[in-house]
Amino acid sequence: MPRPLWTGAISFGLVTIPIKIISATEDRSVHFHQVHLEDMGRVRTRKVCELEDAVVPQDEIGKGYELTKDEVVPVTDEELDEMPLPTAKAIEIVAFVDADSIDPIRISDSYFLAIDGQVAAKPYTLLRKALERSDKVAVAKFAWHGRERLGLLRVREDAIVLHSMRWPDEIRSPESLTPKATDLDEDEIERAVQLTDTLAMDDISGFRDQYRDALEELIEAKSEGKELAEQAEGEERESGKVVDLMAALNASVRAAKEARGEHGGGAVVHEMRPSRKTPAKKKTAPAKKTAAKKAAASKKSTARKPAAKKRSAS
Repeated sequence: MPRPLWTGAISFGLVTIPIKIISATEDRSVHFHQVHLEDMGRVRTRKVCELEDAVVPQDEIGKGYELTKDEVVPVTDEELDEMPLPTAKAIEIVAFVDADSIDPIRISDSYFLAIDGQVAAKPYTLLRKALERSDKVAVAKFAWHGRERLGLLRVREDAIVLHSMRWPDEIRSPESLTPKATDLDEDEIERAVQLTDTLAMDDISGFRDQYRDALEELIEAKSEGKELAEQAEGEERESGKVVDLMAALNASVRAAKEARGEHGGGAVVHEMRPSRKTPAKKKTAPAKKTAAKKAAASKKSTARKPAAKKRSAS
């Protein structure tokens, strides 16, 4: 189990639940160091005072708030510790709401809440059952890294999850980004809806980070001295090109269906075409010529027989 990031308690009315916060996610990205390419030595960041142009030791570094370009107010860690923060060691539940009422843009990092001691097992289970049966999520306040935050508690696979949330005034308004009113054809809207239906799926757990996979293969190949495989060139897209929206939607629907092995919802009937080597017309032509030749030969033989009889009679 990962190391706990925070220990405290959930305050649920008069119920207290000792818990530990454990990160619910992990960073699987490939990370690089900055190195000197000539000798592969590490290049590190040093903290330098811009007035003295000298490296400053960590014990001489503090916090300061810039009022103006020339005026900075120092704030010490002791002063911050003395600030009134009721939720310093508690996740205080303040409300229960429907999950659909929470805008996903407000949700930030996610953490699992684990019990801190067996004494917390019963009240932890009680809160979990209450959330499940009420079909609600809990909104809570808690302190994190020296500031008070808003959180969301919900149930996932018999565990309580804490999502840190942004305060309402931290969300920017998209009003200035909304495009002006534009005319849309009803067929275009219906085709777009059809595309969403074609791309719909119940489970997205199969998606993988293909870039990370390729990057790991690159690192492995270079570490073993192997030749690098040629990367397939992606399709180039022209930027700023005006396209036929309906044609693009139709093509997208067809591509999505082909990717799923669908062909218009039924069997595909292919037209049977004659082979180039033995065309159907060429087969019948010799038959007609042969019949014509036989008819002509028959006429000739019939015409010759009476002439032969006349000669014998004379």
